[in-house]
Amino acid sequence: MIHLKTPDELADMRAAGQVVREILDTARAVAVPGATPADLDAAARDVLARRGARSPFLHYRPAPAMPPFPAVLCVSVNDAVLHGIPGSVPFADGDLVSVDAGATLGGWTGDAAVTFPVGTPRPADIALVRTAEQALAAGIGAAVVGGRIGDISAAIGAVVRSAGYQVNTDYGGHGIGRTMHEAPAVPNDGRPGRGFRLQPGLTLAIEPWFLAGGRKAYRTDGDGWTLRSTDGSRTVHVEQTVAVTPDGPVVLTA
Repeated sequence: MIHLKTPDELADMRAAGQVVREILDTARAVAVPGATPADLDAAARDVLARRGARSPFLHYRPAPAMPPFPAVLCVSVNDAVLHGIPGSVPFADGDLVSVDAGATLGGWTGDAAVTFPVGTPRPADIALVRTAEQALAAGIGAAVVGGRIGDISAAIGAVVRSAGYQVNTDYGGHGIGRTMHEAPAVPNDGRPGRGFRLQPGLTLAIEPWFLAGGRKAYRTDGDGWTLRSTDGSRTVHVEQTVAVTPDGPVVLTA
């Protein structure tokens, strides 16, 4: 079931989104060479506690066969792209780090992700991140009243392909509101004019991700969560929570 939010509910979601933004900004500041993903997770827990919010990631278990997620952040490094469990291996200069964060405040949830280099960036990593951010901006720009989910998906896919990367439609975006994952699904590629019609009050987590090395070349680690490129190529993941409004798309996690 899809719940269209009222203006007051969107304001509440923006409050949750601002907690997410603070978490991501804090994580980025902590992520220096020698720090660890676990350090980022600890800093995120401090933000959640100070803001009176909780993590929708902690203990999340989408299927009985999967272990509960043990952290409040997903921290994915270099060839890991999604759902990385924060560990104790220190960041090295030049690592490429993706941080995915969520927060639930007052019964409403925000979700966003960033990818950034630690220390000295590689030119290829800068190009990878720039493409993902452009794809995200294109997807957000297509989130207008009267459009379709397929318009968002097509906009994302077109940017990724035009830069010479391959699109993956697994683990795409999603509706968001009272819980982190709601209908409708928002694939990272598709055909314009298809799918659910976009209406005022619809809230979506739009999240391009892809691998430098190819569309399907990934595997899941033995921890049951971390998605990693099979060829060791670098990866990227960016995300924002967006509201469809009569005045255009509004980013609630900006």
